[in-house]
Amino acid sequence: MSYNALQLIGSFHQGGSERQAVQLTRLLLEGQRCNVSVATLDRTGVLLDDLRRLGIDQIPEYRLNSFYDLHAARQVSSFARYLRKQQIDVIHTHDFYTNVFGMAAAALARVPVRIASRRESSVRPPSQLLVERSAYRLAHTVVANCEEVRQQLLREGVPAQKVRTIYNGLDPARVQTAHNRKEILAALGLPEEARFVTITANMRAHVWKPEPACYKDHPTFLRAAQKVYNKVSDAAFVIAGEGELKETTQKLAKDLGISDRTFFIGRCQDIGSLLSVSEICVLSSQAEGFANAILEYMAAGRPVVATDVGGAREAVVPNETGYLVQPGDHNTMADHIISLLLQPETARRMGSNGRKLVSEKFSCQRQFQNVEGLYNQLLKVSRPSWVSELSRVDPNS
Repeated sequence: MSYNALQLIGSFHQGGSERQAVQLTRLLLEGQRCNVSVATLDRTGVLLDDLRRLGIDQIPEYRLNSFYDLHAARQVSSFARYLRKQQIDVIHTHDFYTNVFGMAAAALARVPVRIASRRESSVRPPSQLLVERSAYRLAHTVVANCEEVRQQLLREGVPAQKVRTIYNGLDPARVQTAHNRKEILAALGLPEEARFVTITANMRAHVWKPEPACYKDHPTFLRAAQKVYNKVSDAAFVIAGEGELKETTQKLAKDLGISDRTFFIGRCQDIGSLLSVSEICVLSSQAEGFANAILEYMAAGRPVVATDVGGAREAVVPNETGYLVQPGDHNTMADHIISLLLQPETARRMGSNGRKLVSEKFSCQRQFQNVEGLYNQLLKVSRPSWVSELSRVDPNS
């Protein structure tokens, strides 16, 4: 039996949560077992074109200025009417803002299955966590994208039976490239003689902290890069990403004396090409949920040096697919990068192991099966008369 599933996506900018939500929409459409629709809080961003190519053109937008004003209440009411009119059976939200807005409207509309998500480590102020916990109480299930995030939800008091871990999926096509090394380097403005250590991470500030801070922690990456360059003279460093902290980050590279070896390439649309010319890939975050960047690195066959935060150790197997270091420890990070640059066979072995692990544990097919199984399981509870028909299309219930 077909049912109506709606994905509420915050925006269509190039963030990890947004990419995963758009990817899930595609997988559900390809599965052809439910009618899929999309709504958003902000109908802008490059990922919108991906949905249009899938044939999704009607995407209602519910912009918010705040959760605490009359406009927000009107938007919640409007969205609830839309959910009732479209006879939505399942609503799935994907981040803090869509959790709060979507669960309120879905509860008002009495949507049978309400699924919220936690995709980040808890770096929000207590006031926002309190609001989000209220949203979780209105949800039937909260999806965590790794076991570490699941444990965090349990510590916050979300009932264990309400939390389900479903890992991100990675489409191998995202890290493939049809270009050769020389073409890629020319397109990116990178020198041919260098060996590149790459980080793909935004440089956005998190304004709820007393001082603007980037949890991707590029300063740790750059301090490690300085030490690496002192030992490996042909090493160069690529930072792919955008954000308001870019100028500050560039200044630090200059202060460290490595500005001529550090390349800020902005948002990278062709991540496969960039990773194909990279020797080692790094993530220096102070906090994460489950970083899509790590899966991309591994799927591209690159060894990973990452901070041990969030679900990093659920993907990076120390000494097998890469190395883990403590947040802020640029010395140990540099030591591991140096060892991989000096031992290319070890680097290649780790990269190969990482690619294999992604295909086995973090595939799109695995993600689709887990999500579809969850939808069907919850629909059976909410609508028992569907049990016999849903059981024929539910391999994971």
